[in-house]
Amino acid sequence: MSEAFVCSVCGQTHEGLPTQWAWKLPDLVWAIPEGDRESAADFTEDVCAYDGRFFIRCVLPIPFTHQADFFGWGVWAEVGRSTFLRYLDLYEADGSTEPPLPGTLANVISLYGAPLGQPVLIQFGTASERPMLRLTNDDMSPLAREQRAGMGADRHHEILKALGAL
Repeated sequence: MSEAFVCSVCGQTHEGLPTQWAWKLPDLVWAIPEGDRESAADFTEDVCAYDGRFFIRCVLPIPFTHQADFFGWGVWAEVGRSTFLRYLDLYEADGSTEPPLPGTLANVISLYGAPLGQPVLIQFGTASERPMLRLTNDDMSPLAREQRAGMGADRHHEILKALGAL
């Protein structure tokens, strides 16, 4: 029996197991009552500005050890104004040669106990790729350790079950 899932974005059935999970907005903005959110914050699927704070949607990859590719946590990073503006400058260009820039995690990944404000490094990508997040080398959190070591099939299933995706 092959495994498959129905994509929540396109509605199509895809073979295999989901390899990504994403937050629609930074936790701070998601907490704004739905009726007030659009007037309080300026956001798209990729960027968000709220109350003088700036956010970029990124992918925090956890490499698989049992197959090629990675599990992508689609999270938001809070960044400084200059990083935000640089990202906007490069939005339709190849920013992959830019040096990594600092930010902080703007979503709680409860499966790891990953808190808001955890330091990250942001690597811009090409115009068709979201920026990638890497936790810092001195970070010894469970999330950082798994990002460095990777996850096997059992852990992948464990995460999907915890998320209600299986």
